[in-house]
Amino acid sequence: MNKKRMVAGLLVLGLLAAGIWYGQQDKGADALVLSGNVDIREVNLSFRVGGRLQQVLVDEGATVKAGQVLARLDDAPQRNTLADAEAALSALKARQSLMHQGYRAEDVAQARATLDARQAVLTDANAAWQRQQELAGSGAAAVKALDAARSAREQAQAQYQAAQQQYQALSKGYRPQEVAEVDANVKRAEAQLASARLQLADTVLSAPSDGIILTRVLEPGSMLAAGASTLTLSLTRPVWVRAYVAETQLGQTQPGRKVWVYRDGRSQPYAAVVGFVSPTAEFTPKNVETADLRTAQVYRLRVIVSQPDAALRQGMPVTVKLAQP
Repeated sequence: MNKKRMVAGLLVLGLLAAGIWYGQQDKGADALVLSGNVDIREVNLSFRVGGRLQQVLVDEGATVKAGQVLARLDDAPQRNTLADAEAALSALKARQSLMHQGYRAEDVAQARATLDARQAVLTDANAAWQRQQELAGSGAAAVKALDAARSAREQAQAQYQAAQQQYQALSKGYRPQEVAEVDANVKRAEAQLASARLQLADTVLSAPSDGIILTRVLEPGSMLAAGASTLTLSLTRPVWVRAYVAETQLGQTQPGRKVWVYRDGRSQPYAAVVGFVSPTAEFTPKNVETADLRTAQVYRLRVIVSQPDAALRQGMPVTVKLAQP
Protein backbone atom coordinates (compact mmCIF):
# COMPACT_ATOMS: atom_id res chain seq x y z
CA MET A 1 0.00 0.00 0.00
CA ASN A 2 2.82 2.35 0.90
CA LYS A 3 4.60 1.44 -2.30
CA LYS A 4 1.53 2.30 -4.36
CA ARG A 5 1.26 5.68 -2.66
CA MET A 6 4.92 6.34 -3.26
CA VAL A 7 4.64 5.42 -6.93
CA ALA A 8 1.58 7.63 -7.32
CA GLY A 9 3.40 10.56 -5.69
CA LEU A 10 6.38 10.07 -7.97
CA LEU A 11 4.09 10.04 -11.00
CA VAL A 12 2.46 13.31 -9.89
CA LEU A 13 5.82 14.97 -9.33
CA GLY A 14 6.99 13.74 -12.72
CA LEU A 15 3.94 15.14 -14.44
CA LEU A 16 4.38 18.50 -12.70
CA ALA A 17 8.04 18.68 -13.70
CA ALA A 18 7.19 17.76 -17.28
CA GLY A 19 4.50 20.43 -17.35
CA ILE A 20 6.86 23.10 -16.06
CA TRP A 21 9.56 22.08 -18.55
CA TYR A 22 7.07 22.04 -21.43
CA GLY A 23 5.73 25.44 -20.43
CA GLN A 24 9.22 26.90 -20.36
CA GLN A 25 10.04 25.38 -23.70
CA ASP A 26 6.77 26.61 -25.18
CA LYS A 27 7.31 30.08 -23.68
CA GLY A 28 10.83 30.21 -25.07
CA ALA A 29 9.56 29.06 -28.44
CA ASP A 30 7.02 31.89 -28.47
CA ALA A 31 9.49 34.57 -27.30
CA LEU A 32 9.59 37.41 -29.83
CA VAL A 33 12.94 37.95 -31.58
CA LEU A 34 13.39 40.86 -34.00
CA SER A 35 16.18 41.99 -36.25
CA GLY A 36 17.04 45.65 -36.47
CA ASN A 37 19.73 48.23 -37.09
CA VAL A 38 21.34 50.81 -34.86
CA ASP A 39 20.03 54.30 -35.63
CA ILE A 40 22.10 57.27 -34.40
CA ARG A 41 21.07 60.81 -35.23
CA GLU A 42 23.41 63.15 -37.06
CA VAL A 43 23.57 66.96 -37.00
CA ASN A 44 24.84 69.16 -39.82
CA LEU A 45 26.61 72.01 -38.04
CA SER A 46 26.73 75.45 -39.65
CA PHE A 47 27.23 79.11 -38.79
CA ARG A 48 24.17 81.36 -38.53
CA VAL A 49 26.16 84.15 -40.21
CA GLY A 50 28.30 84.08 -43.33
CA GLY A 51 31.95 85.01 -43.65
CA ARG A 52 35.48 83.68 -44.05
CA LEU A 53 36.29 80.48 -42.15
CA GLN A 54 39.25 81.26 -39.90
CA GLN A 55 39.75 78.07 -37.84
CA VAL A 56 38.55 74.48 -37.75
CA LEU A 57 39.63 73.01 -34.42
CA VAL A 58 38.53 69.38 -34.87
CA ASP A 59 39.03 66.66 -37.46
CA GLU A 60 37.02 63.65 -38.55
CA GLY A 61 36.73 61.02 -35.82
CA ALA A 62 37.26 63.50 -32.97
CA THR A 63 35.14 62.98 -29.86
CA VAL A 64 33.66 66.27 -28.68
CA LYS A 65 31.69 67.45 -25.67
CA ALA A 66 28.65 69.70 -25.57
CA GLY A 67 29.71 73.35 -25.72
CA GLN A 68 33.17 72.63 -27.11
CA VAL A 69 34.33 75.18 -29.71
CA LEU A 70 34.67 73.48 -33.10
CA ALA A 71 35.32 76.31 -35.57
CA ARG A 72 35.54 80.11 -35.88
CA LEU A 73 34.88 82.73 -38.53
CA ASP A 74 36.88 85.90 -39.10
CA ASP A 75 34.86 88.21 -36.81
CA ALA A 76 36.29 91.59 -37.90
CA PRO A 77 33.09 92.64 -39.78
CA GLN A 78 30.91 91.70 -36.81
CA ARG A 79 33.17 93.59 -34.38
CA ASN A 80 32.91 96.72 -36.54
CA THR A 81 29.15 96.39 -36.65
CA LEU A 82 29.07 96.00 -32.88
CA ALA A 83 31.18 99.14 -32.34
CA ASP A 84 28.89 101.13 -34.63
CA ALA A 85 25.79 99.90 -32.78
CA GLU A 86 27.32 100.81 -29.40
CA ALA A 87 28.17 104.33 -30.60
CA ALA A 88 24.69 104.86 -32.04
CA LEU A 89 23.08 103.76 -28.80
CA SER A 90 25.29 106.08 -26.74
CA ALA A 91 24.35 109.05 -28.92
CA LEU A 92 20.64 108.31 -28.68
CA LYS A 93 20.80 107.83 -24.91
CA ALA A 94 22.43 111.25 -24.58
CA ARG A 95 19.67 112.73 -26.69
CA GLN A 96 17.09 110.88 -24.58
CA SER A 97 18.53 112.32 -21.36
CA LEU A 98 18.38 115.80 -22.83
CA MET A 99 14.76 115.33 -23.87
CA HIS A 100 13.67 114.10 -20.45
CA GLN A 101 15.51 116.82 -18.51
CA GLY A 102 14.18 119.64 -20.70
CA TYR A 103 16.02 122.83 -21.67
CA ARG A 104 18.90 124.22 -19.64
CA ALA A 105 18.12 126.63 -16.85
CA GLU A 106 20.36 129.20 -18.54
CA ASP A 107 18.25 129.07 -21.70
CA VAL A 108 15.05 129.53 -19.71
CA ALA A 109 16.57 132.48 -17.80
CA GLN A 110 17.69 134.10 -21.04
CA ALA A 111 14.21 133.72 -22.51
CA ARG A 112 12.77 135.29 -19.35
CA ALA A 113 15.12 138.25 -19.63
CA THR A 114 14.18 138.74 -23.26
CA LEU A 115 10.51 138.66 -22.31
CA ASP A 116 11.05 141.30 -19.63
CA ALA A 117 12.88 143.52 -22.10
CA ARG A 118 10.09 143.17 -24.64
CA GLN A 119 7.62 143.99 -21.89
CA ALA A 120 9.46 147.22 -21.15
CA VAL A 121 9.58 148.20 -24.81
CA LEU A 122 5.86 147.48 -25.16
CA THR A 123 5.12 149.62 -22.11
CA ASP A 124 7.05 152.55 -23.59
CA ALA A 125 5.34 152.09 -26.95
CA ASN A 126 1.93 152.09 -25.31
CA ALA A 127 2.77 155.31 -23.43
CA ALA A 128 4.00 157.00 -26.60
CA TRP A 129 0.88 155.94 -28.42
CA GLN A 130 -1.30 157.42 -25.67
CA ARG A 131 0.56 160.75 -25.75
CA GLN A 132 0.28 160.99 -29.50
CA GLN A 133 -3.44 160.40 -29.31
CA GLU A 134 -3.80 163.21 -26.76
CA LEU A 135 -1.62 165.59 -28.81
CA ALA A 136 -3.08 164.65 -32.17
CA GLY A 137 -4.00 167.69 -34.28
CA SER A 138 -5.26 168.29 -37.72
CA GLY A 139 -1.91 168.86 -39.36
CA ALA A 140 -0.03 166.37 -41.50
CA ALA A 141 2.87 166.28 -39.04
CA ALA A 142 0.58 165.29 -36.22
CA VAL A 143 -1.00 162.50 -38.30
CA LYS A 144 2.45 161.17 -39.26
CA ALA A 145 3.60 161.14 -35.65
CA LEU A 146 0.45 159.28 -34.62
CA ASP A 147 0.99 156.65 -37.33
CA ALA A 148 4.62 156.16 -36.25
CA ALA A 149 3.58 155.70 -32.63
CA ARG A 150 0.91 153.19 -33.66
CA SER A 151 3.44 151.23 -35.74
CA ALA A 152 5.99 151.18 -32.93
CA ARG A 153 3.34 149.98 -30.49
CA GLU A 154 2.23 147.14 -32.79
CA GLN A 155 5.83 146.08 -33.42
CA ALA A 156 6.61 146.05 -29.71
CA GLN A 157 3.48 144.05 -29.01
CA ALA A 158 4.41 141.44 -31.66
CA GLN A 159 7.93 141.11 -30.27
CA TYR A 160 6.55 140.72 -26.76
CA GLN A 161 4.20 137.94 -27.83
CA ALA A 162 7.04 136.12 -29.60
CA ALA A 163 9.24 136.39 -26.51
CA GLN A 164 6.38 135.19 -24.34
CA GLN A 165 5.82 132.10 -26.50
CA GLN A 166 9.55 131.33 -26.51
CA TYR A 167 9.70 131.56 -22.74
CA GLN A 168 6.67 129.31 -22.28
CA ALA A 169 8.09 126.72 -24.67
CA LEU A 170 11.42 126.59 -22.84
CA SER A 171 9.70 126.45 -19.45
CA LYS A 172 7.54 123.46 -20.41
CA GLY A 173 10.38 121.49 -22.02
CA TYR A 174 10.14 119.28 -25.10
CA ARG A 175 6.84 118.11 -26.49
CA PRO A 176 5.61 114.63 -25.41
CA GLN A 177 5.74 113.46 -29.02
CA GLU A 178 9.42 114.39 -29.27
CA VAL A 179 10.19 112.54 -26.04
CA ALA A 180 8.26 109.45 -27.22
CA GLU A 181 10.14 109.49 -30.52
CA VAL A 182 13.57 109.54 -28.90
CA ASP A 183 12.50 106.77 -26.47
CA ALA A 184 11.45 104.60 -29.42
CA ASN A 185 14.75 105.30 -31.19
CA VAL A 186 16.66 104.21 -28.09
CA LYS A 187 14.76 100.91 -27.98
CA ARG A 188 15.48 100.36 -31.64
CA ALA A 189 19.18 101.04 -31.08
CA GLU A 190 19.21 98.60 -28.16
CA ALA A 191 17.70 95.91 -30.38
CA GLN A 192 20.30 96.60 -33.07
CA LEU A 193 23.06 96.35 -30.45
CA ALA A 194 21.68 93.01 -29.24
CA SER A 195 21.58 91.78 -32.84
CA ALA A 196 25.19 92.87 -33.39
CA ARG A 197 26.30 91.01 -30.26
CA LEU A 198 24.42 87.90 -31.37
CA GLN A 199 26.07 88.02 -34.80
CA LEU A 200 29.48 88.28 -33.14
CA ALA A 201 28.68 85.28 -30.93
CA ASP A 202 27.51 83.35 -34.01
CA THR A 203 31.02 83.52 -35.49
CA VAL A 204 31.93 80.73 -33.02
CA LEU A 205 30.60 77.23 -33.80
CA SER A 206 30.13 75.01 -30.74
CA ALA A 207 29.01 71.41 -30.33
CA PRO A 208 25.31 71.21 -29.37
CA SER A 209 25.86 67.91 -27.55
CA ASP A 210 28.34 65.10 -27.07
CA GLY A 211 29.27 63.24 -30.23
CA ILE A 212 31.81 62.24 -32.84
CA ILE A 213 32.80 64.32 -35.87
CA LEU A 214 31.86 62.37 -39.00
CA THR A 215 32.79 64.79 -41.77
CA ARG A 216 34.77 68.01 -42.11
CA VAL A 217 33.27 69.81 -45.08
CA LEU A 218 35.27 73.06 -45.31
CA GLU A 219 38.80 74.23 -44.62
CA PRO A 220 40.11 77.57 -43.22
CA GLY A 221 40.01 80.37 -45.76
CA SER A 222 36.78 79.22 -47.35
CA MET A 223 34.02 81.75 -47.84
CA LEU A 224 30.69 80.40 -46.73
CA ALA A 225 27.12 81.63 -46.66
CA ALA A 226 24.95 81.58 -43.57
CA GLY A 227 23.69 78.06 -42.95
CA ALA A 228 26.32 76.33 -45.12
CA SER A 229 27.26 72.92 -43.69
CA THR A 230 30.70 72.97 -42.05
CA LEU A 231 30.85 69.79 -39.92
CA THR A 232 28.70 66.70 -39.42
CA LEU A 233 28.29 65.45 -35.86
CA SER A 234 27.09 61.97 -34.86
CA LEU A 235 25.35 62.14 -31.49
CA THR A 236 26.32 59.68 -28.77
CA ARG A 237 22.93 60.05 -27.09
CA PRO A 238 20.34 58.80 -27.71
CA VAL A 239 21.15 55.49 -29.43
CA TRP A 240 18.15 53.79 -31.00
CA VAL A 241 17.47 50.53 -32.75
CA ARG A 242 15.10 50.54 -35.70
CA ALA A 243 13.17 47.27 -35.99
CA TYR A 244 9.90 46.04 -37.51
CA VAL A 245 7.19 43.90 -35.98
CA ALA A 246 4.25 42.10 -37.55
CA GLU A 247 0.71 43.22 -36.82
CA THR A 248 -0.01 40.02 -34.90
CA GLN A 249 2.88 40.80 -32.53
CA LEU A 250 1.96 44.40 -31.74
CA GLY A 251 0.52 43.35 -28.39
CA GLN A 252 3.98 42.26 -27.22
CA THR A 253 5.76 45.48 -28.19
CA GLN A 254 3.86 48.29 -26.52
CA PRO A 255 5.82 51.45 -25.60
CA GLY A 256 7.62 51.00 -22.30
CA ARG A 257 8.20 47.25 -22.79
CA LYS A 258 11.69 46.21 -21.70
CA VAL A 259 13.82 44.41 -24.28
CA TRP A 260 17.38 43.16 -24.74
CA VAL A 261 19.58 44.20 -27.64
CA TYR A 262 22.33 41.83 -28.83
CA ARG A 263 25.17 42.55 -31.22
CA ASP A 264 27.70 40.22 -32.79
CA GLY A 265 30.88 39.79 -30.80
CA ARG A 266 29.29 40.53 -27.41
CA SER A 267 27.46 38.00 -25.30
CA GLN A 268 26.17 40.49 -22.75
CA PRO A 269 23.04 42.23 -24.07
CA TYR A 270 22.19 45.91 -23.79
CA ALA A 271 19.18 46.87 -21.71
CA ALA A 272 16.64 48.80 -23.74
CA VAL A 273 12.99 49.80 -23.84
CA VAL A 274 10.45 50.20 -26.62
CA GLY A 275 10.03 53.95 -27.04
CA PHE A 276 7.87 54.30 -30.12
CA VAL A 277 5.57 52.16 -32.26
CA SER A 278 4.55 53.57 -35.62
CA PRO A 279 0.79 54.08 -35.91
CA THR A 280 0.85 53.22 -39.62
CA ALA A 281 1.73 49.97 -41.35
CA GLU A 282 4.52 49.75 -43.93
CA PHE A 283 5.09 47.54 -46.94
CA THR A 284 1.35 47.25 -47.45
CA PRO A 285 0.69 45.31 -50.69
CA LYS A 286 -2.46 47.21 -51.72
CA ASN A 287 -5.30 49.28 -50.39
CA VAL A 288 -7.64 46.38 -49.72
CA GLU A 289 -6.16 43.29 -48.09
CA THR A 290 -7.50 39.87 -47.32
CA ALA A 291 -7.17 38.45 -43.80
CA ASP A 292 -4.01 36.61 -44.86
CA LEU A 293 -2.39 39.67 -46.39
CA ARG A 294 -3.12 41.83 -43.33
CA THR A 295 -0.84 39.58 -41.29
CA ALA A 296 2.08 40.48 -43.60
CA GLN A 297 1.96 44.13 -42.63
CA VAL A 298 4.74 45.39 -40.38
CA TYR A 299 5.09 48.36 -38.04
CA ARG A 300 8.25 50.27 -37.27
CA LEU A 301 9.64 50.19 -33.72
CA ARG A 302 12.10 52.54 -32.07
CA VAL A 303 13.98 50.83 -29.26
CA ILE A 304 15.96 53.13 -26.96
CA VAL A 305 19.20 51.64 -25.61
CA SER A 306 19.67 52.59 -21.95
CA GLN A 307 23.46 52.45 -21.63
CA PRO A 308 25.04 52.31 -25.09
CA ASP A 309 28.78 52.25 -25.70
CA ALA A 310 31.04 53.23 -28.57
CA ALA A 311 30.76 49.75 -30.09
CA LEU A 312 27.21 50.46 -31.29
CA ARG A 313 27.72 52.12 -34.65
CA GLN A 314 25.37 53.67 -37.15
CA GLY A 315 23.58 50.98 -39.21
CA MET A 316 25.00 48.04 -37.23
CA PRO A 317 22.70 44.97 -37.39
CA VAL A 318 21.45 43.81 -33.99
CA THR A 319 18.93 41.40 -32.51
CA VAL A 320 16.11 42.52 -30.24
CA LYS A 321 14.58 40.09 -27.76
CA LEU A 322 11.72 40.78 -25.38
CA ALA A 323 12.66 40.73 -21.72
CA GLN A 324 10.52 38.38 -19.65
CA PRO A 325 8.05 40.35 -17.52
